[in-house]
Amino acid sequence: EVQLADSGGGLVQPGGSLRLSCAASGFTFSMYAMSWVRQAPGKGLEWVTSIGSGGGGSFSYADPVKGRFTISRDNAKNTLYLQMSSLKPEDAAVYYCARYSYYSGSVYLGYWGQGTQVTVSS
Repeated sequence: EVQLADSGGGLVQPGGSLRLSCAASGFTFSMYAMSWVRQAPGKGLEWVTSIGSGGGGSFSYADPVKGRFTISRDNAKNTLYLQMSSLKPEDAAVYYCARYSYYSGSVYLGYWGQGTQVTVSS
C-alpha cells in the first residue's frame, strides 16, 4: 500500500536551517506530484509547497515561505525533500508530506505521512 514516512524534524534556532525528508513507497513515485503541509499548535492545516511529477520542474510556494524554503525530489530514491532556511518561530509546526491524487476533474491530497515536528526556538 501507499506509505509516506516523514523525517528530519528537530529543534533549530531562529535563522537556522533544517532539511526534511519523505520516503515514499507502494506507488510509482515519479508519476505523482507531491506537497508539504504544516500545522502549527492550535491552528489548522496550512499548505506550504508543491512540486510536479516527473522531472520536478514545476514548483509552487505559499507566500510566507517564498525565498526561504525549497522543495525538491529524487525520483531514483523515491524521496521528497524540504530544505528550510532562515527559519522563524512562526515556522514551528508539524510538517506533513502528502501525495496528490486525481479523480475525474478533481485534484486532492489523498495520502499523508505521519508528520515530523519542527521547533524553532532560542
